[in-house]
Amino acid sequence: MFKNILVPTDGSELSDSTVERAISFAKDAGARITFFYAQPDFPTPLYGEGALFDPTTPAQFSRAAAAEAEKILSRYNAAATAAGIESNGDTVVSEVPFEAIIAAAQRNGSDLIFMASHGRRGLSGLLLGSETQKVLTHSKIPVLVYR
Repeated sequence: MFKNILVPTDGSELSDSTVERAISFAKDAGARITFFYAQPDFPTPLYGEGALFDPTTPAQFSRAAAAEAEKILSRYNAAATAAGIESNGDTVVSEVPFEAIIAAAQRNGSDLIFMASHGRRGLSGLLLGSETQKVLTHSKIPVLVYR
């Protein structure tokens, strides 16, 4: 049924367990996986009283974010290869991860987005929001949420 699964990740322990399950799911489905990482953009510095001095330049920040993305995506691609699953990685710089996830699914021809949920409920879920919830709300591509 599903042939190309997008698996958004942030490299966290939750992502690690989600990737394991996504690899198993892809193996059962005979699907390939595209692992996706939304790199953060250089934070806009705040000036005035109480501002912190950050010696990092935008170029340094960009290189570090790209290196982190490569490290994370390489680790997950290696795990998929070890399980006999065809995979690749995709990354972009984005301050709006849910939009980047949906765009990556469209760009890679994914027919399923397989992602984790932090399981925030109540007031914290309402105030903090959820990238998973936003993807569920805005995506026209099916989303499988792993908890």
